[in-house]
Amino acid sequence: MTSTRRTVRLGGLSFLLRPRLVVVTASGVAALLLVVALNLGIGSVHIGLSDVVSALFGAGDPLHHNIIWELRMPRTLVGILVGGALGVAGAIFQSIARNPLASPDVLGVTWGAAAAAVGVIVLEGTRGQITGGASTIGVPLAGLLGGLLAGVLLYVLSWRRGIDGYRMVLIGIGIAAIGYNLVYWLLSVGDVDDAARAVTWLVGNLADVGWDGVAPVSIALAVLVPVAVIAGRTLGGLQYGDDTARGLGIRVDRARGALLLLAVALAAVATSATGPIAFVALATPQITLRLAGTAQPPLVGSMVFGALLTVSADLVVRTVPLLSGLPVGVLTAVLGAPYLVFLFIRRRREERV
Repeated sequence: MTSTRRTVRLGGLSFLLRPRLVVVTASGVAALLLVVALNLGIGSVHIGLSDVVSALFGAGDPLHHNIIWELRMPRTLVGILVGGALGVAGAIFQSIARNPLASPDVLGVTWGAAAAAVGVIVLEGTRGQITGGASTIGVPLAGLLGGLLAGVLLYVLSWRRGIDGYRMVLIGIGIAAIGYNLVYWLLSVGDVDDAARAVTWLVGNLADVGWDGVAPVSIALAVLVPVAVIAGRTLGGLQYGDDTARGLGIRVDRARGALLLLAVALAAVATSATGPIAFVALATPQITLRLAGTAQPPLVGSMVFGALLTVSADLVVRTVPLLSGLPVGVLTAVLGAPYLVFLFIRRRREERV
C-alpha cells in the first residue's frame, strides 16, 4: 500500500509531496512536543504546563527554572537526539537490506559500541561515575569507535559483488553475538566495581545525563542527520533494484556504502551517548511506514517517532511508581522482545506464501 503522491514544482525543481506522510509526521511532532512538556513538568516536584512554558522562556518561579533546565532538560534533549538518530539509522538499514529485521541492535553495531565502551571501563579501570572525569570523553569515544568498527566489518564481510540484504542480516547477527559475548567476558574478568559501572552503561540510561553530555551528541547529529536525510533521497531509487537504479544514474554500490556508513555513524553516536537503547531503531521505521503508507521507511518520520518513543519511555520510567528508576533501555528492550518475535513469525509466513 502506498500513499497518495502529488508533484510540486518550484521553478526548475520538482519533488513529490505525500499528504498522508506530512500529516503523520506533523502529528508525531505534535505528540513529541506534548510528551516533552509532560516530561519537563512531571516529577517529584510537579510543574504545571503554563509554568513549564514560562520557565522555558526564562520567566516564572526560579525553583521551577532550575529543576527544568538543570535536571530535566538535559536528559529530555538527549532522549530526543538519541531516539531521532536511532530512528533514522534503523530506517536506512531496513531500506538497504529490504528487511524489517535490520537494525543496529540486530546487525551488531550496538554491541560493537558496547564492547569497546565496556573495555574502557573495565580493562582500564575507569574510576568515578561514568559521566565524570576522563570517562566523559573515554567511554563515549570508545563506544563511537567500536560501533564504527563493527559497521566496517559488517560492510566488508557482507560485500560480494554488492550488498545482499539477507547476507548482511546473517553476518550482522554473527557480529552481534561476538560483541555480546565479548562484553560479558570483559565483565567477568574485570573488577567488581568497574563491572557494576559498565552494567549501568550497558542498560541504556538517561538518568545520569547532564549538560556536558548534550553538546557532543548535538554537534555530531547536527552534521550527520541532515546529511543522512539528503542522501536518503537515493533510497527511493535503490528500492526498484540495482539495474533500474543504475538506469536512473545512481552509482549503486557507492550509494549503498555511503548510506550504510551514515547509518552506522548515527547508531554509534547515539549508543555512545547513553548506552544501548534497544527496540527504537528496530520498531520506529516500521511503525512510521505503516502509519504513512509508504513503500519504505521515511527518514524524517522515523526520526520524529524515534524521538517520541524514547522520550515517552523516559517519561514512563520517571513517573510510573512500579517502574520508577528503571533504565530507559530496559523498558524499550522489554517492549522490543515480543515485537522482534512478531517480525520473525510474520517474515516466515510471508516466505511461505
